[in-house]
Amino acid sequence: ELYNPFDYRDKTNATPDTGALLHLLKSSLGTGILAMPSAFKNGGLIFSIFGTIIVGYICTHCVHMLVQCSQLLSSRVKQPSLGFPETAEIAFKTGPEKYRKWAKFSWIFVKISLFATYYFGNTVYVVFIAKSFEQVIENHTAFDMNIRIYILLLTIPLVPLGIIRTLKYLVPFSAMATAFIMFGLAITLYYTFVDLPDMETRHYITHVQQWPLFFSTVLFAMEGIGTVLPIENSMKSPEHFLGCPGVLNIAMSVVVVLYGCVGFFGYVKFGEETEGSITLNLPPTILAESVKILVALSILFTYGLQFSVPSEIMWKLIGHKISERYHNIGYYLMRGLMICGTVLVAVIIPDLSPFISLVGAVCFSILGLFCPAVIEAITYYEEGYGPLKIRLVKDVVIMLMALFALVSGSYISIIEIIEFYRK
Repeated sequence: ELYNPFDYRDKTNATPDTGALLHLLKSSLGTGILAMPSAFKNGGLIFSIFGTIIVGYICTHCVHMLVQCSQLLSSRVKQPSLGFPETAEIAFKTGPEKYRKWAKFSWIFVKISLFATYYFGNTVYVVFIAKSFEQVIENHTAFDMNIRIYILLLTIPLVPLGIIRTLKYLVPFSAMATAFIMFGLAITLYYTFVDLPDMETRHYITHVQQWPLFFSTVLFAMEGIGTVLPIENSMKSPEHFLGCPGVLNIAMSVVVVLYGCVGFFGYVKFGEETEGSITLNLPPTILAESVKILVALSILFTYGLQFSVPSEIMWKLIGHKISERYHNIGYYLMRGLMICGTVLVAVIIPDLSPFISLVGAVCFSILGLFCPAVIEAITYYEEGYGPLKIRLVKDVVIMLMALFALVSGSYISIIEIIEFYRK
């Protein structure tokens, strides 16, 4: 009898479809939306519209691949649910004999990719917070201080927020962060739509050399693949996650439309002056400056929640090596050192726009594109790839796209960072 993993899941506190939809929207609709005008600056108006739709479709399809493989592999090994690393491991472990030796490596690789994605994502947040406070302070005072000093000073609030282990204590901060970011986004859109210049003054298609920055930034903004399987695993009706319309398709359609609109009109409004975050383009009025502070605080308040992912991964790797007597001390010391690490990386790369592109190119191309394609190719080895091996061809194309985004996006981002140091 075919094992149905949905029948064996603990649904005591299961999430309904609407709750899963909101969770998925919240995981994708983060601060990355504020970087979309910068992405459009690197792509041009016409190119970026089609580019955003294409990237959105590919990201959605890769999530679909990952969830479908996870469900199939759960049936294969008779487990109710699997996480991202476990899905990769089981795919190789139950796949072709010649690839089974790579099972443990695939688990480690996905774990490291998850760690790097969330860890360096937090580092981008540190740069954004510091840049926002720097701009507000220097707009209204004669105070002039290097951005790296602002970043170092952020260690003071980040350490107490980042070492909180129990997630329920972060709920009030998460609630405030959501309210702040929604208010900030609403006011930002108000300023964006006031006195829009003629679109003919903007590039429709930019030079091909800038396209990798566009794709890397959109990947950073749109990818939320690390949270997808936990959301699907917690659903009351997980069979509603995929399909048409399905929770995934509805959420990603909203994300693509909203991101496209913000990117399009943000670039029309600010043109070549568009910053790494659109809030940094707002005028020095009291309302606009309050938005910069509130958005910066919203990111500060979600730092602890985002930081819990890489810190738990790291603790599972080193926790067993520490004596039980010193577990608590070791855990909090580890988190404290990791928080200082995000600050130090931010000090080294304090330029927001190319840093976002670099993280998108390296982390999200691997985790969001490459890994799901490899997992699907291995999972369907026994079942077959369909007529003309169409599934395998598609997976190979996605792998090549991921590698191209990784190499080209990293190369252009590093050049931009080098130019920042030369100024």
